[in-house]
Amino acid sequence: MTADSSPGRLDDDDYPAYTMGRAAEMIGATPGFLRAVGEARLITPLRSDGGHRRYSRYQLRIAARARELVDQGTPIEAACRIIILEDQLEEAQRINAEYRRAAESSGPTTTT
Repeated sequence: MTADSSPGRLDDDDYPAYTMGRAAEMIGATPGFLRAVGEARLITPLRSDGGHRRYSRYQLRIAARARELVDQGTPIEAACRIIILEDQLEEAQRINAEYRRAAESSGPTTTT
């Protein structure tokens, strides 16, 4: 990753703008927690040229959701799995809605 200081990049939810320390502070967690959700493959931070982890706002929202579950007593591995399954369900529902819209717009089908 190379440094891109253009203002538009900071508005991008996927731009890895936050260092591990800042990211942990933003979600009220520790750097160790961010490493753990990375090891559980919930999020994969990009690396700077120097090898430091960088997180996007999108990744921080996911990590914050994991932190909520962990704070409620869910083991971190289970919290990560729950979030992955929630994401898969949301995607499946989105695809189903697209199929329904496409079927409705094509009109009724007749069978003989």
